[in-house]
Amino acid sequence: MNDSVQPGPPGTLPVKRLVDGLPACAGIGLRAQHHAAVVAERPAVGWLEAHSENYFGRGSQSLHWLLQAREHYPVALHGVGLSLGSTDPLDTEHLREWRRLIVRVQPAVISEHLSWSSIDGRFSNDLLPLPYTREALAHLVDRVDQVQELLGRRILIENLSSYLQFDQSDMPEWVFLAELSRASGCGILLDVNNIYVNAHNHGFDADAYLAALPREAVGEIHLAGHSVRELGGQTVLIDTHSTHVCADVWQLYAQAIARFGAQPTLLEWDADIPALEVLVAEAQRADQVAGEALAAAA
Repeated sequence: MNDSVQPGPPGTLPVKRLVDGLPACAGIGLRAQHHAAVVAERPAVGWLEAHSENYFGRGSQSLHWLLQAREHYPVALHGVGLSLGSTDPLDTEHLREWRRLIVRVQPAVISEHLSWSSIDGRFSNDLLPLPYTREALAHLVDRVDQVQELLGRRILIENLSSYLQFDQSDMPEWVFLAELSRASGCGILLDVNNIYVNAHNHGFDADAYLAALPREAVGEIHLAGHSVRELGGQTVLIDTHSTHVCADVWQLYAQAIARFGAQPTLLEWDADIPALEVLVAEAQRADQVAGEALAAAA
């Protein structure tokens, strides 16, 4: 792992800097429905993302397809099952499987979520939010340090969509995420749709979120569609990954590109998965929006 350590401001943890990357263009998620078509047709996208846990089975048909696709595209491995924020001990078997997959696939980037999903060995099917406190931050810094040491790689941490906030939080989500990156050396996987969803659900300014994050920490962007629900007389946005990116999220993405520069950008579509051509067209739109944003910022 290529890293360096620098002193932080007084009273804070030291700063770590680590470097890696994907091509700064749009990619799509590699899903089982499209395995054969991606390998045979080689669609015009810059890179692929695979959910790591789907490929842990050594010798599985899914892993065969991933390795075939890897011959033609850079790959990012995105974890969903590590329960990074839990107080349960880190799952060393899970990490061993991930490390074996990393050795086989040689991904350009690995990532996980700013979340937890287990307590006392019992697991939730959801990625659950954390209280944004100094205690939780120190815990996450320690956990991220352990994971990066065990995997021998820098990891990107993704901001979560959420539908509640903790009274105990003593800092905003964006401050927590920025400090986690600064102190641990992890990068940020910036999910623009999740920022939009949370800004609506919790009433904060999405522009302020983008402005607070360090430019050098962002190593990847996610885009996705969300659903609108009426619950208890309130309009709630749900991060369903089941439809096209909406106009407002495209606009926020353009603002993110203007701030952070050209970034590897994933089009997530995990439910009601459409034809491969639809995903490719959405990725091409991301490249167009990014190009226009960069031209306007020049």
